[in-house]
Amino acid sequence: MRAEKRRWAGKCFSALFWLCLWALCYRAVGQDLLLASPAQVAARLASLAGEAAFWQTVAASLLRTVLAYALGVGAAVVLAGACSALPLLRDVFGPALAVVRATPVTSFIILALVWLRSDKVPVLTGFLMVLPIVYANLMEGIASTDPQLLEMARLYRFGALRTLLHVYVPSALPTFAAACEASIGLCFKATVAAEVLGVPRSAIGTRLYNAKIYLETDALLAWTVVVICVSMALERLFVLALHALSRRGAAKGEAEHARSC
Repeated sequence: MRAEKRRWAGKCFSALFWLCLWALCYRAVGQDLLLASPAQVAARLASLAGEAAFWQTVAASLLRTVLAYALGVGAAVVLAGACSALPLLRDVFGPALAVVRATPVTSFIILALVWLRSDKVPVLTGFLMVLPIVYANLMEGIASTDPQLLEMARLYRFGALRTLLHVYVPSALPTFAAACEASIGLCFKATVAAEVLGVPRSAIGTRLYNAKIYLETDALLAWTVVVICVSMALERLFVLALHALSRRGAAKGEAEHARSC
């Protein structure tokens, strides 16, 4: 309990420190056009939160993020499984995914704007951010599978499906979960970045772009706070969901063990 209190006290102190530094910078700059104060940003954020359009905008960006994330994770799982089974596919797709991972996100957005409608570009951008990260971690997890477990599976004639479920999946699951956790916040931020350049309707990125065009510094910072909070919330919710699933799996395993005894 004391450790938990110290942890929360540390977080509160850190938040207070940065807020004070922000306020001091605002005083030093002395121009609302260049930097809004924490109070101004909080007031603008409260005003935005009272509008139905605000929640519609956040929901639209979240929907694009969820779609991009689901497509990226699903494609990574299928591709990693295929490349593990057929090394030739790994030689074909591996360099392409390495290029995707190394290319700046802005380049993808600008190219995609030539080919696609503006509301489709954020989904493609988020998809391309998630795919190589999850794929690389999955391949690493599959490659680190214990050879002795594979030999035991062959000895007991598990078959392809049972070997996949009872050997490969447990081996790759930790790295897969870590990749999914790391990429969900990145996917949201990449989606918003694509919205800033593509300017689709009902998008956080569009509101950021408009705030910049009309020199509304308080709105620009308020929407930036929204991006940070939503990104952190997505990562936190994912971690909580993983913990809930792991506890459920452990309880199910204990129940099955008790029945077998």
